[in-house]
Amino acid sequence: MWARPSPRCEWPPQCQDGIIGSGAMHNYIPMIPQPRWQDILDILIVAYVIYRIAILIRGTRTMQMVLGLVIVGGAFVASQVLGLFTLNWLLNNFLGSLFVILVVIFQADIRRALTRVGAQSFLGRNAATATPAEEIATAAAWCSTRRVGALIVIEQDDGLGEFVESGRIIDGKVSPELLETIFMNGSPLHDGAVIINGDTILAAACLLPLSQNPNVSLSLGTRHRAAIGLSEDSDAVVLVVSEESGTISLARGGVLSRGLEPAEVLSTLRKLPG
Repeated sequence: MWARPSPRCEWPPQCQDGIIGSGAMHNYIPMIPQPRWQDILDILIVAYVIYRIAILIRGTRTMQMVLGLVIVGGAFVASQVLGLFTLNWLLNNFLGSLFVILVVIFQADIRRALTRVGAQSFLGRNAATATPAEEIATAAAWCSTRRVGALIVIEQDDGLGEFVESGRIIDGKVSPELLETIFMNGSPLHDGAVIINGDTILAAACLLPLSQNPNVSLSLGTRHRAAIGLSEDSDAVVLVVSEESGTISLARGGVLSRGLEPAEVLSTLRKLPG
């Protein structure tokens, strides 16, 4: 029986004894592009910008609009694959004006983001401008002195969109005067919580979930139980001013710290990320 001859290699010239040598592989290595440090820096900057945008819009109506645009983009690709010419034509014209559409839809968010960027100097925040922590602490001290009940939520990484939607949209810059006006007795917005993201008051008169923890003292009122309840379900920091005693409390991670001084509140808020 004749043995089947083993295949021999005549090309490329790196073949030795009919077997492809390792030198052939080395010829293809220069074809792989070598990343520059500028490319790595470029990718890191873009990734950080996308991350900050995602944090900014998470839990808001903007996020819902972004998801809607993703669905439209998916429908456009599907219409091309499936040969749905009429749908493809409509979506093609829609996406052709995508830049203008994005500017119109997100004009408020773009304006707010550019304002935040412009408010920052290369060396940090302008020292003449009060920080949101200072504004909130000042408002809490004012409410405490006058025994005005207040419930202030400082949003962290977890989005609070569903609670923002339960109240009245404010979308205003944080200031003691605005917070004091909201919680002043007789104000139509004084019941419920104010939700703050960064230096923006997102909404007022928001409804928060009450804590179901049986260990929570029965002497605590609705505001305190709502503060504990939200801090149990999210990483938000919730500030409470008692209407009866003027005591300032702070809920975080399901734990309520009571009897805080305005200076302690300011110190705690300054340590929050962002």
